[in-house]
Amino acid sequence: MISPRKIKSVDFYRKIPRDLTEASLSGAGLSIVAALSMLLLFGMELSSYLAVSTTTSIIIDRSSDGDFLRMDFNLSFPSLSCEFASVDVSDVLGTNRLNVTKTIRKFSIDSNLRPTGSEFHSGEVLSHVNHGDESGEEFVEGSVSLSARNFDAFLHEYPISVVNFYAPWCYWCNLLKPSWEKAANQIKERYDPEMDGRVILAKVDCTQEVDLCRRNHIQGYPSIRIFRKGSDLRDDNAHHDHESYYGDRDTESLVKMVIGLVEPIHLEPQKLALEDKSDNASKSLKKAPSTGGCRIEGYMRVKKVPGNLMVSARSGSHSFDSSQMNMSHVVNHLSFGRRILPETFADLKRLAPYLGGSHNRLDDRSFINQHDIGPNVTIEHYLQIVKTEVLKSNGHAMIEEYEYTAHSSVAHSYYLPVAKFHFELSPMQVLITENSKSFSHFITNVCAIIGGVFTVAGILDSILHQTMTLMKKIELGKNF
Repeated sequence: MISPRKIKSVDFYRKIPRDLTEASLSGAGLSIVAALSMLLLFGMELSSYLAVSTTTSIIIDRSSDGDFLRMDFNLSFPSLSCEFASVDVSDVLGTNRLNVTKTIRKFSIDSNLRPTGSEFHSGEVLSHVNHGDESGEEFVEGSVSLSARNFDAFLHEYPISVVNFYAPWCYWCNLLKPSWEKAANQIKERYDPEMDGRVILAKVDCTQEVDLCRRNHIQGYPSIRIFRKGSDLRDDNAHHDHESYYGDRDTESLVKMVIGLVEPIHLEPQKLALEDKSDNASKSLKKAPSTGGCRIEGYMRVKKVPGNLMVSARSGSHSFDSSQMNMSHVVNHLSFGRRILPETFADLKRLAPYLGGSHNRLDDRSFINQHDIGPNVTIEHYLQIVKTEVLKSNGHAMIEEYEYTAHSSVAHSYYLPVAKFHFELSPMQVLITENSKSFSHFITNVCAIIGGVFTVAGILDSILHQTMTLMKKIELGKNF
């Protein structure tokens, strides 16, 4: 059995009797300073242990969300009608999707970007239109030519006014002209303007009546509009509330359409509905845009290769005057990847303060075509996209987001101007990893702080005590 005496021989912390120790003011001061230093350093070490640190690295993109990328956007075009606004997507792999509508919504807006009604549905404006076989036949003009001077007078004289807004250079207008004039003559014979007075077919040359066509938001030629007396509401800007005809343009179809508009007037003279009740009319007549602007919002899934998102005026049966097209727009929102709530970004600021700064770089920016630039202006945006992924210390992904840089420019186009967003994804991605700190490392540092401060304070106390003792001996004049 080991005796207590032998056990005591390995004591590292042997005690000095209290009677053999001496307290001093310098020692007391150093002890207080040492204690405060220990508390301060302990607090700093505790704060460092509780704080989150990260490391940032650049690696090859290892996306696990497939080959497609979601693109959310909300764009306002003050001078592009929803009637012809088209969203197209293309990429370097040959994808070419025209007039995407499934995930897109359109709202008519005024010059101040405020919506003027419910969602705009363009109907069959882009479908194939039959013009008949009358282009080479001779005809007698039967429609009435209107100008800014007599336009309002005719609209208030006849219950139904069907007006063809055209341009002489327009290919589709020239195809329509024979059918239109023949239909006008047949309607005139059936409903004599002087005896019957229920309907009139008219036309407006938009190259001569530019302001009149602009007032009625005519952007594509030909545009057939139906004005109804009593339902032709006008706002402060003298804009007409009317319908557009999107059906076939042969003589038979035009006459049938007009008859469908006129007959209900005889049956119900006291009430002129804004929309015809027949199934045929519901297919070919749609409410025309009340303003000349359009807000386009929605999302698309694009391939993760260089590509383009383009917004332009498009129709398979209308012509456009490129010199009159203005593709000025405001980017209300544009982002890539999954929608991330602002609260999520706020929570992640402790990991990466700069995270989310370029997630929607173009938001609330305006790109307006100034008059000094001239017509036929295409506005282009070049977007370079980089994926950023944040990982917890256990390897679990906290968030995946796509940030981008944007460079914009304007260029004159020989063709119809567009608003183009060219996007290109980087093959690299930014990886932000949360660094974990072990509790044992924290305890080791705390012990080092306590022991280090205690040791340094002891050394300083010993030096100070020896110095003071030496100075007292010198004062007493002792030799040593």
